Amino acid sequence: MLKPSDFIKLRVGVPVTHADEIRAALGRAGAGKQGPYEYCSSSFRVTGRFIALPGANPAIGEIGAMEEVEEEIIETICHKDLVAAAVKEVRRVHPYEEPPIDIMPRFDIE
Repeated sequence: MLKPSDFIKLRVGVPVTHADEIRAALGRAGAGKQGPYEYCSSSFRVTGRFIALPGANPAIGEIGAMEEVEEEIIETICHKDLVAAAVKEVRRVHPYEEPPIDIMPRFDIE
């Protein structure tokens, strides 16, 4: 039987150039702690695409132009009581004005 977990999964997209900084921020905030291990994460490379609209302040690219950025998607677990602090720390160091952050529920087996 499935039951809601006390942990969630965090997924953050970031330019490859800043991936280590995001992993460190997550770990500092207490995310990625699994049993007797900390700073646990996995990642994979993707191509991010976007067009910055007028009023944006893009870290990469120019207003109105299609941009492609080599990004890394970083996934980790985080105790539900630490999620707000982890997201705050990621936003503090992330180079994007609007960081792509997913917060996903997890389940345990009873």
